Amino acid sequence: MTRELSAADIAKRAAAKEAVALVEDGMRLGLGTGSTAAWYVELLAERVKAEKLNVIGVPTSVRTGKQAESLGIKLTTLDEAGWLDLTVDGADEFDPDLNLIKGGGGALLQEKIVATASDRVVILTDPTKQVESLGAFPLPVEVIPFGWETTRAIIEDLLETLDVDGRETVLRMNKDEPYLTDCGHFIIDLHLKRIGDAEELSDALNRIAGVVENGLFIDIADEIIVGHEDGTADVIVYEDEDED
Repeated sequence: MTRELSAADIAKRAAAKEAVALVEDGMRLGLGTGSTAAWYVELLAERVKAEKLNVIGVPTSVRTGKQAESLGIKLTTLDEAGWLDLTVDGADEFDPDLNLIKGGGGALLQEKIVATASDRVVILTDPTKQVESLGAFPLPVEVIPFGWETTRAIIEDLLETLDVDGRETVLRMNKDEPYLTDCGHFIIDLHLKRIGDAEELSDALNRIAGVVENGLFIDIADEIIVGHEDGTADVIVYEDEDED
């Protein structure tokens, strides 16, 4: 029996279908995390089975790994793969320069490591994720549990010096306990509303002792596939106006 899809799932599936068409036999693939990336993994598995493609995946989270393995996609580690041909993932926001906020699903550290070890990074989204300026979605910052409250205080002091419209910081929780990433870290979500200079903020955050990584993905995405509720998808490729 075919499951009935919501409008949001139709859009996610449309973007994922477009991305699956990019896969070629023999590729080493980064497999993203989140609801849209899950559609990509599902459709990828269908194509692998139907066409007997010889591909291997590097998952960006435990849950993505479990999904891919259950669907018959061969997996390896990033260290074993060495380098990836294509990574497909989702995003929480993207701006006109294809800069992203990621990490709503808690896998930002591994997602960034995998993305930056890839020849090509394709991001799957829907029209609601497109913004003129990043910051409406809370920015995740992954931190070491040791001294996390002091780390948060330093982050709050930093935000006072930067061009942002909000400065609330919230420790992400899992019921009554702090949320733990796959690497055993905490996440502090920064409610900034608007980020004036994403690159400056990212660099400043990552200079703080105790911060492992942040969810600003700058100059990482090569293209963005936007899925729509009518089942169509658009591809956005960043073009540098300074190039001839």
